Amino acid sequence: MVQSSVLGFPRMGKLRDLKKATEAYWADKLSKDELLAEGKRLRLAHWKIQKDAGVDIIPSNDFAYYDQVLDHIQMFNAIPERYSKHGLSTLDEYFAMGRGHQKEGIDVQSLEMVKWFDSNYHYVKPTLQDGQTFKLSEDPKPVRHFIEAKEAGITTRPVILGPVSFLHLGKADRGQSVDPISLLENLLPVYEQLLKELKKAGAEYVQIDEPVLVFDLPTKIRNAFKPAYEKLTALQGKEGPQIVLATYFGDVVHNFDVIDSALKGTYGLHIDLVRNPEQLDKVVEHLGEKQILSAGVVDGRNIWKNNMKKSIEVVESAVQKLGKDRVIVATSSSLLHTPHTLDSEQKLDPEVKDWFAFATEKAAEVAIIAKAVTEGASSVQSELQANEKSLHARATSKRTNNADVKKRQESVTKEMHDRKSEFPTRYDEQKKHLKLPLFPTTTIGSFPQTKDIRIARNKFTKGEISAEEYEKFIEKEIRDVIAIQDELELDVYVHGEPERNDMVQYFGERLDGYVFTTNAWVQSYGSRCVRPPIVVGDISRPAPMTVKESKYAASVSKKPMKGMLTGPITCLRWSFPRDDVHQSVQAQQLALALRDEVVDLEAAGIYVIQVDEPALREGLPLRAGAEREKYLSWAVDSFKLSTAGVKDSTQIHSHFCYSEFQDFFHAIAALDADVLSIENSKSDAKLLKVFIDEAYPRHIGPGVYDIHSPRIPSEQEIKDRISEMLQYLKPDQLWVNPDCGLKTRAWKETKAALHNMVAAAQYYRSQQK
Repeated sequence: MVQSSVLGFPRMGKLRDLKKATEAYWADKLSKDELLAEGKRLRLAHWKIQKDAGVDIIPSNDFAYYDQVLDHIQMFNAIPERYSKHGLSTLDEYFAMGRGHQKEGIDVQSLEMVKWFDSNYHYVKPTLQDGQTFKLSEDPKPVRHFIEAKEAGITTRPVILGPVSFLHLGKADRGQSVDPISLLENLLPVYEQLLKELKKAGAEYVQIDEPVLVFDLPTKIRNAFKPAYEKLTALQGKEGPQIVLATYFGDVVHNFDVIDSALKGTYGLHIDLVRNPEQLDKVVEHLGEKQILSAGVVDGRNIWKNNMKKSIEVVESAVQKLGKDRVIVATSSSLLHTPHTLDSEQKLDPEVKDWFAFATEKAAEVAIIAKAVTEGASSVQSELQANEKSLHARATSKRTNNADVKKRQESVTKEMHDRKSEFPTRYDEQKKHLKLPLFPTTTIGSFPQTKDIRIARNKFTKGEISAEEYEKFIEKEIRDVIAIQDELELDVYVHGEPERNDMVQYFGERLDGYVFTTNAWVQSYGSRCVRPPIVVGDISRPAPMTVKESKYAASVSKKPMKGMLTGPITCLRWSFPRDDVHQSVQAQQLALALRDEVVDLEAAGIYVIQVDEPALREGLPLRAGAEREKYLSWAVDSFKLSTAGVKDSTQIHSHFCYSEFQDFFHAIAALDADVLSIENSKSDAKLLKVFIDEAYPRHIGPGVYDIHSPRIPSEQEIKDRISEMLQYLKPDQLWVNPDCGLKTRAWKETKAALHNMVAAAQYYRSQQK
C-alpha cells in the first residue's frame, strides 16, 4: 500500500499556546515544570491530530521550545563556553543561546539567527570552536519524544537534522578559525550513538533532514556525505533504524553524484515535488532497487488546497515505476510554515475559506491522496469531488481578477524605475534640505507595542470605542514617542507605528486583493509569531495607507520625520502569495500601490521615507544561475518602481535584517536607495567587508545592537561596534541605528539601549571636529 507522511507539524498550538506559555516562563509567571507540561500536552495533541487524519507516518522531535537547530546544538553539547560556564539550568541555558540572558549578574548575547533557507522562519546558527568536541546529552530529546508518543499509542518517525547540514549551516565563533565541516569526524560518533538509542527505544525508521542537498555545494561539503552516510547506514537494521533522507525547498538533480555515491544505503529519499515537480523521473531513475520514494506533493509552505487530481497523477506515475510499497505520499516539507487549523477561522469569508488548507487539513490531504492511489479514486470519491469543486470556484471567482490593475501594469515604462538624478546630486540636495549631522541616529521604525496599545486596538476592532476615540489615542501615542525621541536626542524620528499590528498585515488590510485571518499564526522565531495576509486576487491601493499618521507626526516634531513602508517583495514574501499567478506579477502590483503611497507621503511633507525589504534575500533562488538573476531583476525593478517617483531632496531608506547578501550584492546596490540599514550586531562585521570591496557609494546604517534580545548594550559596547564599522566605512557614510524595529521590546530596555546608542554616536561625532 501507499503510505502517507507528514515531515513536521507546527509547534505553537491552535491559539499560540506555546508562545503564551514560553513568554510566561520568561516573565517568571510560569514554572519550569508547568512549561514542560504544556509542551508535552501540545505534542500529544499534535500527534493525535495527525493520527485522526489518517496519516501513517507521524513525525516526532519536530517540536522545539525555541528552534529545532538550537535543540541539536544543545543535544550535541556544541554550546559555547560563555553560556555553559554560568551553571544555568538546561532550559535557561537553551533560552540564553536563543534570546540572550541578562539577569542575576549574567550578561550574554544570543547566538546569531538567520533565515531557514528561503523561508521566513529563523534558525539559530551553530557556532563552533577550534578544537570543538561533541557529546550526546543525557536522555536525548529525539529518544524521549519517541518514547512519549509510543506510550500514548502512537508510533512515530523521529526527525533529526543531518550531520552535514548541521555543520554546513554553522559557523566558526568570533575569534575562531575552525572550518565547521572539518568537525564531521568528531560529530559522527554522536549521531551513531543517537541512532542506536533510538533503535533500542523501538524506532524502526528515522527521518534525517539534509536540506543543504538543494544547494550548489562546495566540493568539501559534497565529499562529506559519503563517509558520513557509510557510517550511519551501516547501523541500519540491527543497531540503528532505517534512514529516510529528506530534502526540500528545491531539487537534488544537480547533486545526483553525491546521492549515488553516498546515499544508496539509505532506506529511502524524500523530495519536494511542489517546488520542483520536474525532478521526479530523474530521481526515480537514480533510486536503488529497494529504496522507497517519499513524494512531497502537498505544499508545506502555502495555504492553498491541494489539487488532488494532479497529485494523484504524480504519485501514480511514481507507483508505476516503483510499486505501491515503495512510494509514500508526503508533505513537501515540514508544515511548520503553515497555520495550525482552518477550524479557527470563524470570521473568514466562506467563499475564500473554501480555497484554503492549513496544517491540520494538509495532514488529511496526504492521507486522502495515499488512499486514492492505494484503493482507487472511488474510495475517496466525495473528497475528490469536493476538492475539484473548490478549485473550480477559485479559478472562476471575480475576486481573482481586476481589469484596471492589469491595464495599469501594461502602462509601466522603463523610465518609471529610475530616480531623477544619480546619488551624488541627490545627496547634495538632501544635505541642504535635511541638515543632518555626521553619524546621524535613527531607529528602524517601530517602538514598543505596549499592553495599552494592544488593548485599544482590540477595543477598536471589536467596536467598543469609536474611530474618533481610537484616532485620539493613536495621536497621543505618537506625541509620547516623539517626546521620548526628543529626550534621547535622536536625529531622524519615526512615529513609532502604534496603529500597526504587523509590518505586512497592516498594509494588506488596506489593499484590495488580500484577505485576512483571525488565528492563522505562523512561527517566525522563538515565541515570535506572524499572521501572514493571503493574496487572493489582483492588488491595488484604494486610498492612502500611512499618510494621516505620518503627517500628524511631522506636524508635532522638530526633527525630520521618517515615513515607514514595507516594500513590495517583503509584502509578497511575508504573505501567502497566489500560486496561480507568477510572483513577479504580484510584486509589480504591490510596487505600483506603494509608489502612490510614497508620492503621497512626500506631498504631505515627509522627506525621509523608508521602504523595508528584509525579505529580499529569502526570495532568492537557492542556487546560482539564470533563475536567480531573473528573480533579482524583477525584485529590484519592483523596489525601484515603488520609490522612484519622488524628488532628489527626498531621502529613500531601506532596511535588511538577517540578510547574508554577499553573493548578490550587485542587486542591493542596484536598488539605488540613499541609505541602507542592515543587521550587523551578531555578524562579526562580515557583512561590511563587501561594502568596501565593492566600493559602495551610498550611506549605510549597520545595526549596533541586537533588538531580538532583552539585554541592554553598554555605551562602550556600541562605541566598539562603531569603531569596527569605521574600519570599513567612511564617517560621512555611516548611520547609527539598532538592528531592527523595537516593537517587541519593553520601554525600559528600549530607552536605556537608545540612550547608550546616541551617546556613542555623539562621542564619535565630537571626535571628527
